[in-house]
Amino acid sequence: MTSATVQVRMSTDQRRLILDTGGMLREFAALWLRERAPDANTLDPRTGQRLIEAAELPLDLTLTCADRAGDQIELHFSDGTQTHYNLDDLTTKEQANADPDRLLWDASLASVPRADFAKALVDDTSLLGLLDRLHRFGFVLVDGVPAEEDGMQPLIDRIGPLRRTNWGGIADVKSVANAYDLTMTQRGLEPHTDNPYRDPIPGYIWLHCLSNAADSGDSTLADGFMAAERLKTSDPTAYQCLTRVWPGFRYQDETTFLESEGPLIELDSHGTPVRVRYSNRTERVPALDPDELDAFYAARQAFYRLVTSEELTVSLKLAPGQMLIMDNYRLLHGRKAFQLDGGIRHLRQGYVDRDSTTSRRRVLKRQLSTHTPESHA
Repeated sequence: MTSATVQVRMSTDQRRLILDTGGMLREFAALWLRERAPDANTLDPRTGQRLIEAAELPLDLTLTCADRAGDQIELHFSDGTQTHYNLDDLTTKEQANADPDRLLWDASLASVPRADFAKALVDDTSLLGLLDRLHRFGFVLVDGVPAEEDGMQPLIDRIGPLRRTNWGGIADVKSVANAYDLTMTQRGLEPHTDNPYRDPIPGYIWLHCLSNAADSGDSTLADGFMAAERLKTSDPTAYQCLTRVWPGFRYQDETTFLESEGPLIELDSHGTPVRVRYSNRTERVPALDPDELDAFYAARQAFYRLVTSEELTVSLKLAPGQMLIMDNYRLLHGRKAFQLDGGIRHLRQGYVDRDSTTSRRRVLKRQLSTHTPESHA
């Protein structure tokens, strides 16, 4: 819509505000306009939080006046409230928290998204670049991390806080005798997402390499959203099954019992994938109707074949001082089997939650509003 050509009127029953641009109509319910009226009596000017109890507004609320004055619309409501809206706020989509588009990728990814630890630690523009790439690609390779046990902690503190689990904060990932978890062995690890048995599931995995004398042991990455898109195209029935069926996931030991559930492909209210879950080791499928189980097993196999295929897999070997930050709602990560030859393979891993990471990125974007998202991509 072009605001200069917008005509403003009320519906006959005065329950709707109508914006008319050459016959293209957009309607807004009076009650919706009232509960989010942009005045200090309705919304807190600092936080935007609502100050009135919306559920107490009359359901038969109407507009008594709707007049345009320049770029403003003056509205009067039947409960006596008067307010003004900026026309642009109603004719354009909400952009306050708009995120850059995600870029789906496969094995043909031309270059790995990278960031510099030292720069991100002191420069907000560099930090925003790191966070934007993490959002868009689902992972970022960070160079120049101090080769110390808690070397990544200062950068976590810029974003964090660090998520603590039953394994502590930042934990070792290295081959040990009598390992309590398969990550602590030399065997390969199939593509998976971490900790789907938690509530909430950790949002981002931070994997920092201190030393790597292993023969092989490359990290493998697959874009779960690309796999979901490929499955939706090639086998819509399987795709729908994986969005519908909710397997359980469980982890337990002598001191811990963690359990949750959710679909392998989770959709938002618009039908867009927002989370993938895949953990062969911890999945517990309920005893569903046999026909539903047959459909689920076939769909799961189709998804597995995608995320393990060469076409969707990117492999890289971390060197000392490098770190991977991975979106645990999107990426499936794994590891090739390795052998140690005259040294050790020692990585450190931690988690940072999704809300704090997203908040940091959005606040930086607002503060650095003179920069375009493309300058950080």
